Amino acid sequence: MGKRRKPSPPSRARLAVLTTAMAGGAVLAAGTAHAEPTPTLASVKEQVDKLNEEAEQAIEQYNGVQEKQQKLQGDANKIQEKVARGQEAMNELRTRLGGVAADQYRSNGIDPSVQLMLDSDPAAYLERASVQNQVADTQTSLLKQAQEEQRKLDQSRAEATATLAQLDSVGTELAEKKKQIQTKLAQAQATLNKLSAEDRAKANAQQAAEKAKAEAQKAAAADRASRSAARTDLNAPAPPASGRAAAIIQFAYAQLGKPYQWSATGPDSWDCSGLTGAAYRAANVKLPRISQDQWNAGARISRADLQPGDLVFFYGDIHHVGIYIGDGKMIHAPRTGKNVEVLPIDAMPYVGAVRP
Repeated sequence: MGKRRKPSPPSRARLAVLTTAMAGGAVLAAGTAHAEPTPTLASVKEQVDKLNEEAEQAIEQYNGVQEKQQKLQGDANKIQEKVARGQEAMNELRTRLGGVAADQYRSNGIDPSVQLMLDSDPAAYLERASVQNQVADTQTSLLKQAQEEQRKLDQSRAEATATLAQLDSVGTELAEKKKQIQTKLAQAQATLNKLSAEDRAKANAQQAAEKAKAEAQKAAAADRASRSAARTDLNAPAPPASGRAAAIIQFAYAQLGKPYQWSATGPDSWDCSGLTGAAYRAANVKLPRISQDQWNAGARISRADLQPGDLVFFYGDIHHVGIYIGDGKMIHAPRTGKNVEVLPIDAMPYVGAVRP
């Protein structure tokens, strides 16, 4: 049996071909790995909804800080007015003290005993001395008053300085919250921009349909209210509530189709707590500005006991609120890019309800 021949090593040309092919495959694989897939409409919607939810959290925080800023500004204005009044009082006291001191200097230029000896009418002198004592008492009283006014003035100035410093700090916090909101909204828009032209058209059509639906709901509500008031249609649904609740719901229905605008309190655009606050003002009820505070503005209501006009709240941190209108639905201001609408309360993570 002969010896088996060893395979001959590949030639340089063959090695070059193999190396080139392998390199090309590696480049192809790398290129495939880095290719960014076109996002689907569903995935983009999920990302945008999440970003808008985060933005709304920041918006309610912004609203709270803004409310604090407005209160501080009002306090600062009152304190500064108080300082101005205190300064005027001090200036007046100084003028009066100056006059008393000048009179005393003119009358006390000579020692009192010498004046008595030289005076041709001792009785007149004694009368003048009595007046001088009264002047001295007045001066003492004015000095005490001036000291008290100065103490009050210094206290007011210190209070004004502290309040203005706090106002500056709140202004910085407000700017930071605003930046957070704008960043989230910009990220949401950038995500939408990744859609294909076809999906972008679908999203725009969906938004237009939502606005048309809200307008139709508004028109239907107005027509129902008109027919009910005129009593021309006995089959028309009765008003959803009476008294205060009716005023709240009537106001809310009138806002359907208006755009959401972060931190807006009407009348042409709204955020969620801005809308609820205005609806309750229409019924002469004042609510706090932000949803978390509105959550604490009344009695807790179980879901089984919900009535039209109640406030309904969503998400674990209570950053969204709407107005219950019955039949498991609410009117709310949703988020940037949408309009005030009717929506089932199960469309978002329901937390609870309050009746202020």
